[in-house]
Amino acid sequence: MKVGLTYDLRSWYIDRGYSMDETAEFDKQETVDALENSLKLMGHETEPIGNTFQLVEALAAGKRWDIVFNIAEGLYGDGRESVVPAILDQYKIPYVFSGPVIMGLSLNKHLAKLVAASAGVPVSPGYLVTELNDLKKCNLTYPLFVKPVSEGTGKGITENSLVHSSIELEKMVRWILIEFHQPALVEEYLPGREFTVGIVGYGEEAKAIGGMEVMTINNLPYSVEVKENYQNYCSYKPLDSDIADECKSVALSAWKALDAVDAGRIDIKADRNGRICFIEANPLAGLNPVHSDLPILARMYGIEYQTLLEMIMKAALKRIKG
Repeated sequence: MKVGLTYDLRSWYIDRGYSMDETAEFDKQETVDALENSLKLMGHETEPIGNTFQLVEALAAGKRWDIVFNIAEGLYGDGRESVVPAILDQYKIPYVFSGPVIMGLSLNKHLAKLVAASAGVPVSPGYLVTELNDLKKCNLTYPLFVKPVSEGTGKGITENSLVHSSIELEKMVRWILIEFHQPALVEEYLPGREFTVGIVGYGEEAKAIGGMEVMTINNLPYSVEVKENYQNYCSYKPLDSDIADECKSVALSAWKALDAVDAGRIDIKADRNGRICFIEANPLAGLNPVHSDLPILARMYGIEYQTLLEMIMKAALKRIKG
């Protein structure tokens, strides 16, 4: 089977003048190499395609693939993760991971929470602020947590994200509106333990392959800086037996509610009463074999990188073939 790989290579953008902040979500060459090697070990013929611009050029040149393994994050806009799947849909080329609607929905943390909550998944009360005047209608209970509504990899999360007063709230919201040119999501802070759960599959066949607790030094927020230097700031451990079932149940319920496919992660956190709440979905989870959360937690449960990739491809091919 001929498998194309779409991805956003950080060095490609850096060489063209983009900043480290703009490319924080993008992959290193080692990730692409690891994916390509795994696919070859499965017996597939691979062809690196690259980012959206390179995909358009390849398609215009007449290139086609039996399936595309898509990890492209996209560059601009709240639909950036939807661009590659949407283009491939128009050419009727199947791909691994969720389609454009689910990618866009999941990237918008506010909409994802609304969908999850409508399915009965516990969430923290929140409010979307599109302009400063919206704060007059925000009646949430402090402390609050403030973040951009459509960012990933911890972008926009800082030590100032946790606010205790209206003055701190307005300052943080103003910064997000100006810095990220998008609404701010204001939520009642979840003070409990934080977890991430790995999911493989689709619909009723989806299963939680494992999860891990995320702990940071001095309870630092899980920001892009902390994630980039996780060896210095973070520690991870498998789910404790007393919490594992609840974590997996909440994660699976959210995954199914969002109609996500093939594989990804669900981030969850305990509220002040210990109830596990959905935070956000990651249907385009990082796949660096060493540093990404999904491969890290999979290894905790005896699932090595090659096996994980085989599970993902098996789930995708079964879904595509119906």
